[in-house]
Amino acid sequence: MRAVAVVLVALATLTACGGSGRSGGSGAEDVTLDVLAASSLTESFEALAEDFEADNPGVTVRLSLGSSSALAQQVTEGAPADVLATADLPSMELAGDDVAAATEFATNELVLVTPSDDPGGISSLDDLADAQFVTCVDSAPCGALADQLLEDAGVTAEPVSREADVKAVLAKVTSGEVDAGFVYVTDAVAAGDEVRRVEVPGAADLPARYAVATVTEAREPELAEAWVDLVLGEDGQQALADAGFGPPVDGSP
Repeated sequence: MRAVAVVLVALATLTACGGSGRSGGSGAEDVTLDVLAASSLTESFEALAEDFEADNPGVTVRLSLGSSSALAQQVTEGAPADVLATADLPSMELAGDDVAAATEFATNELVLVTPSDDPGGISSLDDLADAQFVTCVDSAPCGALADQLLEDAGVTAEPVSREADVKAVLAKVTSGEVDAGFVYVTDAVAAGDEVRRVEVPGAADLPARYAVATVTEAREPELAEAWVDLVLGEDGQQALADAGFGPPVDGSP
């Protein structure tokens, strides 16, 4: 993978100055890049973080994963953050002027999953009326999409619980605590044989649209830009495609 010149320059400057200035020690301090990202990006961003760190010795990528809206709120409240990546555009908009102009970089679709042995006998959305299923909280993109898809299908069914993010939903399903749950296609791919998929009518027409932006008050602005470049570049897009993500709605970023 090509080295990012701006990162190397930044690291050289830090080394020459004896550290980042955030430590009173005598030696150079390793640099941490704080990336806040939707939990559905876990596997792909973990892989990219390994590549980024390998290409940039002395840099540690610290991923904070969770609900997009909650992460955006953290940015507005001044939590340590250099990059924000959300699973929808409204969550990115919540961050307002605390982030730079965002770029869409991927799409995802919602799917219904059951434990591999399908104890509830779920074959369609209609079966949810008598089943124990879970969704994300309605403030999270995965929860809002699930509600919309159920409404569009004319299905009246209430989840037994609403989880903080999509990984929490998946955990409830794979543990056998519930009959089904709404997750993204990428989460179903990551779960492999632990789950069984039930396609959701209309999901392709309501894709989750992912966006990424640097944080205005980033502590490591050069590194933040380099991370965004990685996500938008060929290597990043391939990693996302391998995880099951689709391209942005308007084509390549």
